[in-house]
Amino acid sequence: MSFIWPTMLISLLLIPLLVGLYLRLQRRRQQMAARYGGFGLMQAAGQSLGWRRHLPPALFLSGLTLLLLATARPETVVSLPRIEGTVILAFDVSGSMAADDLKPNRMEAAKTAAQVFIEHQPATVQIGVVAFSDGGFMVQSPTNDQDAILATIERLAPERGTSLGQGIFASLNTIAAEADQALPFDPDATTEAAVTPTPVPPGAFTPAVIVLLTDGENWDEPDPLEAAQAAADRGVRIHTIGIGSAAGATLQVEGFTVFTQLNESLLQQIAKITDGTYYNAENEEELQAIYENLDPQLVIKPEKMEVTSVFAGASMLILLVGGAFSLLWFGRVP
Repeated sequence: MSFIWPTMLISLLLIPLLVGLYLRLQRRRQQMAARYGGFGLMQAAGQSLGWRRHLPPALFLSGLTLLLLATARPETVVSLPRIEGTVILAFDVSGSMAADDLKPNRMEAAKTAAQVFIEHQPATVQIGVVAFSDGGFMVQSPTNDQDAILATIERLAPERGTSLGQGIFASLNTIAAEADQALPFDPDATTEAAVTPTPVPPGAFTPAVIVLLTDGENWDEPDPLEAAQAAADRGVRIHTIGIGSAAGATLQVEGFTVFTQLNESLLQQIAKITDGTYYNAENEEELQAIYENLDPQLVIKPEKMEVTSVFAGASMLILLVGGAFSLLWFGRVP
C-alpha cells in the first residue's frame, strides 16, 4: 500500500498521545477507587462494567486511526475484471481522397464514418489513429479519450500517393507497441530478412482490429494482400470501409486530370483474408453495425486504486458502533 499524501501520516502521532491520556485517566480512576473504596460505590460500579468500560474508547481509537490514514489518501493494487479491446482507425490520406463523388468529398465522408464508429465504442476500448498515403504513421496512440481521437481525425487532409500495405503495417506496429510485443514490420528495412514479421503466438492480438477507411486504390509497395495476411497470422481482423463510388470521379492533381474510383474488390479481399467485413460508407446502417464485430476480451488486470473512501467508511462505521455501545452502557458518548 502507498499514499498519495504521505505527509498526512504525521497526524498518526496523535494516537499514542490519546492512548497515554486514556491510561492516565484510568490511573486516576483507580486512585479514586482506592481512596473511596471504603464506601463500596466505585468498586461495585467498576466490577459491574468490567471489559465493557474499555470497549467504546478502543473502538473510537480504532475509528480515529483509520480516519487519519484516510487523510493520507491510501492506494493499493487491485485486480479488476474489465472488457478490453484495441481499434486502429487507418485513414487513407492520399490525394484521391479529395474526390467529390461522396459529398462534400471522400475525406469528409471517411471522417463521418469514423465518428459513427467511435460513438458506438465502450469506454474500455482503446482507439488509435494511423494515417497513410505513400507511407504510414501513427497520429494518435490508442486511447479512450474520444474528444482527442475526433480532434486528431479532424486535422487529417489529403496528401500524396497511396499504399494500403503501409497503412496496414503501420497499424500492426501500433498494436504491437501497445501490447509490448516486437514490431512486426520495419518500413525502413532494406533486406528481405529484416522485413519478415516477427512470429508471435497465434491469436495474440485477437481483441484488436483495424478499421481501414479508404477508396481502395493502391499505387505503392508493399502488396496490401501480403500485409493483410501478416495481420491474419497475428489474429488481427481488418474491417474495410469503402470510401467513394464505383462510378468514380475526376480531379486535378498537380496540373494533371486523374480519374479515381472505389476499388471494392481489393477491399473485400483484404477483409476476407483477415476474417473481417467489408462495408460501404454510403450505407449508414452498415456503418453502425461495425462496432458489433469487435471481439473484446474479459481480462483481469492489476490496477492501482485509491481506497480513501474504504478507510473513511470503515472509520465512520467503527465510530458509530463505539458511540452506540457508549450510549447503551453509559448513557453518554466518550
